[in-house]
Amino acid sequence: MASKRGEQDYHGVFTTKTVVVHPKARPPLTSSSSSSSSSTLLHLSNLDTKCPALMYLVFFYRPTQPPASSSLFSSLKRGLEEALSSWYPAAGRLCFSPPSGKLTVACTGAGALLVEAATAVKISDLGDLSQPNDFLDRLVFKPPVHAPLEETPLVVAQVTRFACGGFAIGVGTNHALFDGVANYNFLNAWASRAVGGGKQICDHHEPVVLHERGRLQLAALDQHDHGGDFNDQEFMALGHLHQLIKQAAAVREEERSHEDQIKMVLRTFSVGCGMVSRLKNKAASNCTSFEVVAAHLWKARTKALNIAGHKTVCLQFTVDARDRIRPPLPPSFAGNAFVLSSLLSTAADLDRLPFAALVLRIQAAKRAVTHAYVARYVAALGETAPRTSLPPLPELTMVSDWTKTPYHRVDFGAGEAAYVAPLATPMPQTAYFLQSPGEAGRVDVRIGLPEKSLRAFESYFLSGF
Repeated sequence: MASKRGEQDYHGVFTTKTVVVHPKARPPLTSSSSSSSSSTLLHLSNLDTKCPALMYLVFFYRPTQPPASSSLFSSLKRGLEEALSSWYPAAGRLCFSPPSGKLTVACTGAGALLVEAATAVKISDLGDLSQPNDFLDRLVFKPPVHAPLEETPLVVAQVTRFACGGFAIGVGTNHALFDGVANYNFLNAWASRAVGGGKQICDHHEPVVLHERGRLQLAALDQHDHGGDFNDQEFMALGHLHQLIKQAAAVREEERSHEDQIKMVLRTFSVGCGMVSRLKNKAASNCTSFEVVAAHLWKARTKALNIAGHKTVCLQFTVDARDRIRPPLPPSFAGNAFVLSSLLSTAADLDRLPFAALVLRIQAAKRAVTHAYVARYVAALGETAPRTSLPPLPELTMVSDWTKTPYHRVDFGAGEAAYVAPLATPMPQTAYFLQSPGEAGRVDVRIGLPEKSLRAFESYFLSGF
């Protein structure tokens, strides 16, 4: 039997190199000084500033024949230097802009952080890569928790060699900088410069990246908001969220204390093509995979958590506003452009609501995201404080759709990734819909659930229809 020391060494990840990566060419909008006072400031929108935290993805690449080049780290460094020349805010730092005190990106060119590491673990030792694993936290670089804001990189990456010859690339990007589409485009731009394997969402030719947030500032949105396409508050996500928080505040103190202590666990549930087809047939309408899986998830989660029938429950999901505002943003827009749309019901009414009717309500909520909706949503965000977590709200089901950003196709030199795993986010109860690398049309649903509700959720979600 191996000693405890040996077990720790075997499961260890050892850093061999750490470098700061600067843009290869200094962008014209940055200063030669690293101080925010002498650099160009990128003013963020209210959509950017609500969750200024690093969000992590781990890309797994199995051993290849011939093996991936031993110069992988050098290629990644060179590619990142070139990518940062176009994506220059990613080499900057967050700061608070005087006199407003608003969160801003100082385009200082201070650089991203790139780490090289190795481990005696084989990828096969990790089992099913689609399932969360504590070891994944060792495959990313995490800056010190209390590091000053102006010293914390907005992009950090760690490439880890496994004993089998495969490797992982763990990337953290600050959510104040990118939404999912922008992050996907950035990673493809990096990969294409490193090894020529990246693909752009927008075009066969790389588009000009739009960093400026001017069209999502309140003044610009109000200029084109004539109020004619927004008649009520039926789908306004922030209003619904406030209702749930008020409902939670009315609960007795001892009940809230119990909810705070509930252990949350992350799991991935695969919705295969056959199940998606059955759900679409049940919906009996022209609908998308997202709409039917989201509807089924809301019903299954509400049942599994045994929420009282009189309680208000809510489904919220992300909608890309790039083509919803006037004038529209290009697909190459590099900031946050997603808003939440929302549905309210009581738990009892949701249980009784026919599945086809629920899908129609989700479609109506998507259509409700117009320019006027976005303008009011952005204005309402400005009246609330940034938050990276929520109080326990079992009545809230949140969905983030990543199926249009197939991260497994990002090629850093070894073809498509075997799997791309998101690490636990600041809001683990959010369900992420991921495109599966193993089966076209399959949706992997990663969600945080109370441990005691896992078995019930699995039953309702995978076979309860």
